[in-house]
Amino acid sequence: MNKLTVKQLAEEDRPRERLMMHGAEALSSAELLAILVGSGNKEETAVDLMKRLLADCNNNLATLSKMSLGQLMDYKGIGEAKAISILAACELGKRREGAEMPERKKFGTAMDIYNHLWAKMRDLDVEESYVILMNQAYREIKTMKLSHGGITETAVDVRLVMKEALLNNATVIAIAHNHPSGNARPSRDDDMLTRKIGEACQTMRIHFLDHVIITDGNYYSYREQGKL
Repeated sequence: MNKLTVKQLAEEDRPRERLMMHGAEALSSAELLAILVGSGNKEETAVDLMKRLLADCNNNLATLSKMSLGQLMDYKGIGEAKAISILAACELGKRREGAEMPERKKFGTAMDIYNHLWAKMRDLDVEESYVILMNQAYREIKTMKLSHGGITETAVDVRLVMKEALLNNATVIAIAHNHPSGNARPSRDDDMLTRKIGEACQTMRIHFLDHVIITDGNYYSYREQGKL
């Protein structure tokens, strides 16, 4: 009789598929460990084996991390490679607990946005546009390139901006693009894009911090100019 593997579970019960569909936080500790070990034994799936292992540890990951390779290998279906994977994952968890989270950049002003993106844009001979996604404290969640376009304009999909904001739980956004001509004055298309982004943000209850046009050594801020 062959070992029962994760693949033999119903698709909706497979931990890998559940992680892809719902995120790692939706999985139990046993399911996360099952992803690491991949297979169980003749009587148990990987998930069932990990449930039994955790039950013997009173479902305490700290207790699990104190087990030796030999103790783990006493479980049928856990060989040396699987035992090493489990202990390595436990050690990574402990190290993460002691690690300091890097402070996220804060974007309270147009100058902050300019300083953040100027190096990316200063030597470009075409327009590029970016969105900065932030939390309610104006701390960066993610900076994402939206488009890479022509000499005088670049297209920005407002739907993509909103989609990324929602997927990343952003409550504040700012957009920025460069003018290769060196003239920071906004065009009609820039004004139209600003209006569309503003309307979409208002509908989705997201704060539209600014639209900044960047040139080499200068910028234009819709917020500073009272146009937002």
